[in-house]
Amino acid sequence: MIIFLETLGCSRNQVDSEIMLGKLVANGHSVTDDPSCAHVIIVNTCGFISTASDEAVDVILDMAKFKERGICEKLIATGCLAQRYKDDEDLVATLPEVDAFLGTAACDYIVDAIENKETKTLTLFPDPNKRKFQDLSGQSGQRELITKHFSYVKVSEGCNRKCTYCIIPQLRGAQRSRPKEDICKEAKALVSKGVKEIILTAENTTDYGQDLPDGAGFETVLKALSTHLEKSSWIRFLYTHPKTLSEPIIQAVKNSKNICSYYDVPIQHAASKILKKMGRPYTREDLYTLFKIIRKIDPDAALRTTIIVGFPGETDQDFAALMTFIKDIKFDHLGVFTYSDSDDLKSHLLKDHVPSDIAEKRHDMIMATQAKISEKLNEKYIDKTFDVLVEENPEQGVYLGRTMFQAPEVDGLTFIYADGLEIGTFVNVRINQCFEYDIAGELA
Repeated sequence: MIIFLETLGCSRNQVDSEIMLGKLVANGHSVTDDPSCAHVIIVNTCGFISTASDEAVDVILDMAKFKERGICEKLIATGCLAQRYKDDEDLVATLPEVDAFLGTAACDYIVDAIENKETKTLTLFPDPNKRKFQDLSGQSGQRELITKHFSYVKVSEGCNRKCTYCIIPQLRGAQRSRPKEDICKEAKALVSKGVKEIILTAENTTDYGQDLPDGAGFETVLKALSTHLEKSSWIRFLYTHPKTLSEPIIQAVKNSKNICSYYDVPIQHAASKILKKMGRPYTREDLYTLFKIIRKIDPDAALRTTIIVGFPGETDQDFAALMTFIKDIKFDHLGVFTYSDSDDLKSHLLKDHVPSDIAEKRHDMIMATQAKISEKLNEKYIDKTFDVLVEENPEQGVYLGRTMFQAPEVDGLTFIYADGLEIGTFVNVRINQCFEYDIAGELA
């Protein structure tokens, strides 16, 4: 059958989608990027926050239209939305258009779900804690890549943290660190297929190893990958945790030529009182110390963070403390979420919820401040030359790419004014323009 798969949410979801597509292709099915041509449509959903859940439902309903007027025979919802509401007796009744609901640990059952002949709605929700890591042996263990020139590699599954605003441990289970050898094996296989950048991902990448008998930390993964991969291949890691982003990790990055000096550190807030309510095990002072250490060891490192505004109990003083911290640290890249409430979160029971209009105002104030910071920081790249991974050619004479200090999908881009470049290659670009989030230049 012909399969169309729509992926929503995070990089871990993308890996799950690619695993499912790989299994389907290995079993004789084919993939299309046009849902109107598909016999089966899969929506791999996100359910982390309310807006993500709303988007997932909207996409499912949009895809259901192809069952009415196209050749689509089956619509399947997988991932976090399905897992989050698996105990809701109205799940099937609420979305009667869906023929099967598969939870976060059901990737291995996707072929069975596609080929299932039953007319009754299929529901599969294996225990996430018992989910096995991807089997890399044989054709069925290969991923069908969604992105060509960069690829995400999971270093662990699940999370042991107890953040009060987060549902992920219930959806993905406890942390299970993946064998280092498997991480290296998969990364090498991806590079052999032409992938130029390996991006390590997890709920918290730097928590890696805490559940292993030898307690080997995340720096061991970085050192092993740096040794095993070609020096021309970039290695990037996302979703670090401030509590476990240690000096050995920072030193491993500094001492390697192919690990990006790029630190994605979701701090969530910078007022100690709010951090405590969030269940984050560090203080404002701890954060100042962490970023001071990063800049001391690796002065040229790019810093990225994500924060939540409007958390229950956030006062004007707490917000001011957050704003001051942002101005002090001067992150290269920063993302902001307004707090998303739900009655299945611990934070739902906290007092003094912030009105949505105030939360939105704080969101806009942070973004306006960050835009000025980013543009000012980008000025330092003028007249400097960087390796840039060429990824798109939207129009003649213009290419889009990224440097080591720009992660895909979340950061700015590098515009390259040139002709005749090959997509998926590295070129040297001398920067001569900067904007709020993007930079631009010509071949050096």
